[in-house]
Amino acid sequence: MKTAQATRLIALSVAMVFAQGCKSFLDKDPLGVTTQGNLFNDPTNAVQAVNSVYDVASWDQGPKFGVGDYVGQTYEWMFGDIMSDDAEKGSTPSDFTPLTELKTWTMTPANSPLSTLWVHSFTGIARANTVINNIDAGSIDAALKSRLKGEALFLRAYFYFNLVKSFGGVPLFEKAVLPTEVASVKRASISETYAFIEKDLKAAAGLLPEKSAYAGGDLGRATKGAANGYLARAIMYQLGTDNGNKHTWQEVYDLTTTIIGSTQYSLLTNYAAIHQDVGENSSESLFEIQFATSNDTYGPVSIGTTNNVFQNNRKTFGYGFNNPTQNLVDEFEANDPRKEVTLIKDGDVVLGVLNRVDFPAENATGYLSRKVAILPPAAVQSGPQNIRKMRYADILLMKAEAAAQLGRSGEAVELVNQVRRRARVSTRPPGTTAGTTTYAAANTPASALPDLAAGLSGQALLTAIWHERRVEFAEESLRFWDLVRTGRYMGVLPPAVAARALSHSITANVVNPIPLLPIELNDAQIWGLPQNPGFN
Repeated sequence: MKTAQATRLIALSVAMVFAQGCKSFLDKDPLGVTTQGNLFNDPTNAVQAVNSVYDVASWDQGPKFGVGDYVGQTYEWMFGDIMSDDAEKGSTPSDFTPLTELKTWTMTPANSPLSTLWVHSFTGIARANTVINNIDAGSIDAALKSRLKGEALFLRAYFYFNLVKSFGGVPLFEKAVLPTEVASVKRASISETYAFIEKDLKAAAGLLPEKSAYAGGDLGRATKGAANGYLARAIMYQLGTDNGNKHTWQEVYDLTTTIIGSTQYSLLTNYAAIHQDVGENSSESLFEIQFATSNDTYGPVSIGTTNNVFQNNRKTFGYGFNNPTQNLVDEFEANDPRKEVTLIKDGDVVLGVLNRVDFPAENATGYLSRKVAILPPAAVQSGPQNIRKMRYADILLMKAEAAAQLGRSGEAVELVNQVRRRARVSTRPPGTTAGTTTYAAANTPASALPDLAAGLSGQALLTAIWHERRVEFAEESLRFWDLVRTGRYMGVLPPAVAARALSHSITANVVNPIPLLPIELNDAQIWGLPQNPGFN
């Protein structure tokens, strides 16, 4: 991985200024004073403008909207893992209590991870809008112009997708909002918000190149495959929640078929390598957030992430959050190599270092996530590990679920078996012997992870697909959303927690109950937005 100091643009409302950036393709030097009028006449400045949108996607905390009041950490695992049956908060009981609020559905609009998700998402949307609304008038090369506009459209959709999953319908901004227009801001419905996301993703897919068209230094940028992958995911979520846009499983099937047919992606041969350096921007990656190591600590100026220090072992260099549950551990089949790749237990050797898990004093379950385990960087708050957001295995399993729903059971079974066969030949994770970082053979028995039976169909097949999703993507922030869209979420919660979650859910005119999180209080008041159920 490279260390890079790059130019970022901070855009809020109509203003943009340069700041610092992330990695490899963000490695550019500041070029003096720019304005929106001339920004897109220079190819370097135009690229930097788009880099500034990627920049926000990497923020985990820092100044509100990039300036002003400080906001705390937010990560997708706080929702996707901890709010599900896959993980407990972890660390010590009194540490970072806003996560306990999320886990138990006792949060308020002041919950810091939610406030940060809200303000950072709209910062990214503002930056994307600056590109989308000004780049057409620029004099840069037409092909570069199209690609950069496609990247901005993809990223605007990415931010809105994170918002609609968490908060439901939100205000839809296609341009900067002037102070005189604040009173006219309206909250869109869930289906309207999804339609906006779909419009952006379809436009992005038409403008973006395939992954192979990028030079090595540009790997990690949005691609046609990423746009189609997120479009398939957005439609799949609507099919199980609010399907006011009348989608069908055929659409998910067709989009995933297009991605597979592009031949741009393949399963990485060794499952144990996916979250290691060698797995970054690999053949399996459709989209991941780029990071590199630096000497910076907290704040968006960093090119690294605090994602690792928050989840690593308190006995090594971390804070010990996001602890896998015994329920998740028990989901793995006997001799599944993915279990060891996913989990750390007391006495395990991880990347050559002995790990002691201090349960229950500093750990809630006796387990930690190995997928985010790294050796301590120079500044522990500046982890270099990219965050994987969409993998090719997800495309295969989305298509499998669509095929199962469409009655193409044999095809669905074969797609799931592709994922299982890859897992079967995985090595052990790197560094299971003290002082080494090599991959030892797992010596998995030939009988482990047998292929699904060719005749499997109906609910049994869907259950098998959902199981495969859970173990394949364990601790990758997808579990909560999968439970919600398949109508199983309330059933995995303790009764009292389920009752509270249901009190904050939309239950009328939807496919399954949609639990919603509270909107950031200040913006709800300033914009006059209706608060989500039960948070008034």
